[in-house]
Amino acid sequence: MSLSRRVSPPSTLSLKHAFEVEQARREAERFAREEAERRQQEEDLARAEQLYDAVIGDPGFLAEHGLTVDWRRYTVILEGETFRLRTYFEAGKASVAIGDKRQVAPTGAASPLKREEVDSVADALRLMAQFLADEIH
Repeated sequence: MSLSRRVSPPSTLSLKHAFEVEQARREAERFAREEAERRQQEEDLARAEQLYDAVIGDPGFLAEHGLTVDWRRYTVILEGETFRLRTYFEAGKASVAIGDKRQVAPTGAASPLKREEVDSVADALRLMAQFLADEIH
């Protein structure tokens, strides 16, 4: 269908024209949604990378407290002997949770003790530090 036909409506009503206009509108909306989702995923991934870089920034601190760090796509995981601290980025938010490895759920995951949602990498790092301070006395 030529662009000029879409821009100027026919002089008489036409189901075909209305259908084509609706299909084009839906396609444009779908493309916009997919593009927005792709941009959000890129942002979430970049935020997870930024948090990971901040957490691994002092290997001596990690070793001193027996901590290991892992990074899987949108998730940064900090583990101690008895706990697992997990920060997951999705839809522009960070969900920070700490679980007790001594209390294992039926799925094999650490039982969650606390969970909070924050808006920034800095807030996620601050919350991770708070949870870590609660576990390391």
